[in-house]
Amino acid sequence: MKLAVLRDDMVDSLEHPSKGVVSSESVSAAMRAVPRHEFVADDRLAYADRSFEHLGTRVLAPSTAARLLEALDAESGDSVLVVGAGVGYTAAVLAEIVGERNVHAVDITRKLVLDARSNLASAGYEGVFVDCRDGADGLPEYAPFDRVLVEAAAADPPRPLVQQLASDGRLVIPVGVGDQSLTVIDGSEVGDQKGRPLGTVAFAPLLVEGEEAGSIERNRTVREDRERAERARERRTGWEQDWIDWDGDGSLSD
Repeated sequence: MKLAVLRDDMVDSLEHPSKGVVSSESVSAAMRAVPRHEFVADDRLAYADRSFEHLGTRVLAPSTAARLLEALDAESGDSVLVVGAGVGYTAAVLAEIVGERNVHAVDITRKLVLDARSNLASAGYEGVFVDCRDGADGLPEYAPFDRVLVEAAAADPPRPLVQQLASDGRLVIPVGVGDQSLTVIDGSEVGDQKGRPLGTVAFAPLLVEGEEAGSIERNRTVREDRERAERARERRTGWEQDWIDWDGDGSLSD
């Protein structure tokens, strides 16, 4: 069976009410256009709706990628940042929607960056920018972004990503340490950063600087604790920032 037929069958199944993860014409057309077999070495897996491990990272199932893309709601001409380049497939679908020169992708693991670049070139999306960066820091030199998609989980949305969002932009990120929720934060909601939950998901956590995909420890505990402490410190004002010497002897009275 021709790969183009398999690709159409895949999208048809994602549009079917039994799954219903593809609902927009833009995502449907883009997923039908991108040759997923250029990103997945095994043609038998390319159009199957399943995830699998590759170079220490999880390649998202097409239904999961579609769910992210529908939540992102990107439009033609939008400037998009993808955190977690992976094999490059999601970035390629976004390139079909917004234009390849408008898609920027980062990954903390160099071998994945090289793999994504190669796959995107083979599929005809050389214009997509892919760089080796700590995803939690975003890509400030290209900000602001109309859309930011994070393909890894964090306890809280990283502040730099929120700050690099356009005022009318949208951030989509899996939030949570144990139980995770796919969360949408619109530019007008950046004050509380709580966002709008769209249901449960299960993603690998964002890696910290120095970690590699497939390493033993895959968490952001150190960074997230530091960020939480910094936020708590900034929220304190006046007397909350200092110890009060009620008795004048350096001790607190009961």
